[in-house]
Amino acid sequence: MSLSLTPAHVGEESGPRTDLPTAALSGLAASGFLCIVTETLPAGLLPQIASGLRVSEAIAGQLVAVYALGSLLAAIPLTSLTQGLHRRPVLLATIVCFVIGNTLTALAGSIALVLVARFVAGCAAGLAWGILAGYARSIVRPDQTGPAMAVAMVGVPLALSLGVPLGTFLGSLVGWRGSFLILSAVGIALIGWIVVKVPDAAGRTSDNRPSLRCVVATPGIMPILLVILAWMTAHNILYTYIAPFATAAAVRVDLVLLAFGVSSLAGIWIVGRLVDRMLRRLVLIAIGSFAAVAILLTIAGEQGIAVYAGAVIWGLGFGGAGAMMQTASADAAGDGVDLAQAMVTTAWNLAIAAGGALGGALLTTGGTPLLPPAVAMMAVIAFVIALGARRFAFPPGHRAQPSH
Repeated sequence: MSLSLTPAHVGEESGPRTDLPTAALSGLAASGFLCIVTETLPAGLLPQIASGLRVSEAIAGQLVAVYALGSLLAAIPLTSLTQGLHRRPVLLATIVCFVIGNTLTALAGSIALVLVARFVAGCAAGLAWGILAGYARSIVRPDQTGPAMAVAMVGVPLALSLGVPLGTFLGSLVGWRGSFLILSAVGIALIGWIVVKVPDAAGRTSDNRPSLRCVVATPGIMPILLVILAWMTAHNILYTYIAPFATAAAVRVDLVLLAFGVSSLAGIWIVGRLVDRMLRRLVLIAIGSFAAVAILLTIAGEQGIAVYAGAVIWGLGFGGAGAMMQTASADAAGDGVDLAQAMVTTAWNLAIAAGGALGGALLTTGGTPLLPPAVAMMAVIAFVIALGARRFAFPPGHRAQPSH
C-alpha cells in the first residue's frame, strides 16, 4: 500500500508499535457496526413503523431495501471521488450522515421523507465500507494488517446477529422513533471517539490513484468478487429466511441466531490469529464447512440438533468472512485497495439482494426444504472458484506483507 500516515500519527509513536492500536481499530469496528445496525434495525420494528407512518408492512420493509440500494449505487463512485481526501474526515462525514438520516427517520411524518433519509444513509454506508479496510491497514504495521482487518470487521457479525433483535427490544422500550434517536446518539458518541482515538491517514495523490478499469483488471480481483457473490448469495438464502426454516424444524429462532452469533465471534478470533499464515486454507475451510452444513440440512433439516449444530459451524465460517475477503482483495489490489473494497461492498449488497430474491422464490415454490439444496449448490460453486484461484486471489502459505 502507498497510503501514508499523517505526521500527527507518526508523532504518536516513540518507536515501533508492538501491539495493535485497539482503540483506533475499535472505532472502525464501531463504524461498521453502526452501518449494519442502521440497515437492519427496521426489520425488528416493521409493525410499529407501518402503524406510525400509516403504511403497510410491505412498504415499511422498503426502509431496508432503499438503504441497501444506496450502498449498492454509491460505494464505487463515492470511494473513487474521495480517494485523494484524508481518511478521518471522510469517515466522520459518513457518521454525520448516519446521525442525520436516523434523526430524520425518527422525526419524519411521511414515508417519502423516511425513504429519502434511508437512501442517503445507505449511500454513506457504501462509502464507509469502501474506506474502512484501507483505513485499518494504514494505521498499523505491514505485518499487522491481517489481525487489524479482523478487529476492524468484528462489528459486522455482531450487528448481523444483534441488529434485528436489538430493534425489537428497543422498540418495546422506547418505540420505533426512540430506537432511531438512540442510534443517532450512538453516532454522535462515535464521532467523538473517532476524533480522539482514531489517527488520520492521508488520501492518495493523483499519481498513485489507479483507475476503476485497472483495479477490475488486476489479477485476483474478479475471482474474489465471484467467490463473494456465490458464497454470500448462499448465506443470504438461508439467513434471510432462517425464521421460517427454524419454525419448520420446531426450534427457537432466537436460539439459532444466538448460536450463530456466538460462533461468529469465535470465527473472527480464529481468523485474526491465523489469517496472516493461512488465508487460503481458512477461506477453503469456511466455504467447505458451509457447504457441508447445507448438505446436512438438506438431509436432516427437520431435526433440531442438526439445525443448532449447523448454525454453530455456519457461524464459525461466516464470522471471519468479511475480514478474509477484504484482506484477500486488499492484498490483490495493492494501490487500488479502496476501489477494490468498494467493489467488495457492491458484490456483497448484490448477494444480499440475490439471496433474498432467490430464497423468496424457492420458499414460495416449494417451501423451506428447497433452501438447503440451493445453498449447497452456491457454496460448492464458491468453493470451486476459490480452489482454482490459487495464484493471485488466495495464494497458499504466509501472506506477502504489503508496504505502506
